[in-house]
Amino acid sequence: MPTNRTKNARNGTLRKRYLARRLEILRAAGKEFQTRGFAETGMRDIAAAAVLSPANLYNYFRGKDELLFFCQDNSLDRMIFALEKARRMRGSAAEKLRLVILAHVRCVLDEVEGSAAHLLTSVLPPRMRTRLVKKRDRYEEGVRRLIAGGARSGEFVRCDPAFAARAILGALNWSVRWFSPTGPLSAGDIAERFADYLIRGLLANPNTSGFASPMKTAEKRFSRYIPHATSLDLSRSSPARGD
Repeated sequence: MPTNRTKNARNGTLRKRYLARRLEILRAAGKEFQTRGFAETGMRDIAAAAVLSPANLYNYFRGKDELLFFCQDNSLDRMIFALEKARRMRGSAAEKLRLVILAHVRCVLDEVEGSAAHLLTSVLPPRMRTRLVKKRDRYEEGVRRLIAGGARSGEFVRCDPAFAARAILGALNWSVRWFSPTGPLSAGDIAERFADYLIRGLLANPNTSGFASPMKTAEKRFSRYIPHATSLDLSRSSPARGD
């Protein structure tokens, strides 16, 4: 007779498979959204791209809204995770902000292709949109505080932290509009260049801050802080039944 430990292990394995399948569907859907557009993509299109029957697809997502919510919510979770890691790590404000930028771009462009739908929040129902906006505002506030801390310490120039945070996040988010996976620059290359350009504009003294470290060295140092999609509990990303 199976023990509780055996049952828990089996349930854990099934849950991991379920979440992994949801991510596969999310990747397939993201590519369809990019190719066809969100409004023109149907659940049958997503099912075909994910090699599922339409009926089976509904076992994972009840509709496009839920799928897009999962995409957005999961992306925000990973960004907030990286932000919290950055705040706790030992290092300068520039190093912490660099980690946030690297994680943000990787998340939007590389981690899960469905994140390319990042700018489609307005198409979601108000209930889902409100939940995402609250989480997005929490993330933006964290970036703002990080910049404000660097300005207070004299590492960054005196600035309006809210304006600086929005300028940075706006530039990072817009990259989904022009990034091409087949282009000359990878998502990692773009993340590094964004970090170089955007942080240099904040530094009070870019020549003596120690900021300009080689790209690959910096990537190696920060890679353990950048979360992957499978490292978080993605089950929280779907709205509860009856919400």
